[in-house]
Amino acid sequence: METLEPILAQHPFLKGLDAKYLKLIVGCASNVVFQAGEFIFRTGENADHFYIVRQGKIVIETYSPIKGPITIHTRQQGEVLGWSWLVPPYKWRFDARALELTRAIALDGKCLRSKLEEDHDLGYELMKRFTLIIAERLEATRLQLLDIYGDNT
Repeated sequence: METLEPILAQHPFLKGLDAKYLKLIVGCASNVVFQAGEFIFRTGENADHFYIVRQGKIVIETYSPIKGPITIHTRQQGEVLGWSWLVPPYKWRFDARALELTRAIALDGKCLRSKLEEDHDLGYELMKRFTLIIAERLEATRLQLLDIYGDNT
């Protein structure tokens, strides 16, 4: 039976991770498929997974009563979706919806959190990797805000 280990080992987010840690992570992984238009998660729901996108495109949105859905980011092949599983109270802060048929690997947040608590070296390694993702998203948000609220003179 083939596992997800070779796929995860080659993904940029996990590339170079010690093989013993990769084996632990694979134990929390499963394949998932989302149809076009299907919500992957919604604001306020329990954040119990993160996703490695293998194929397709996902939009991350927030909702405005005046403007309706507002696109924050998009995620596509090779990218990681979701870090709320790592930060208490483990609730999604945005909506995520597949724009087209999307295949991903879902990593169970509860499973991973327990492994990170047991092995702090693994926890530190994943935190370093997620910190880069969070920093990139904050920078992208800053640029969006400059675009929206920039100099209007």
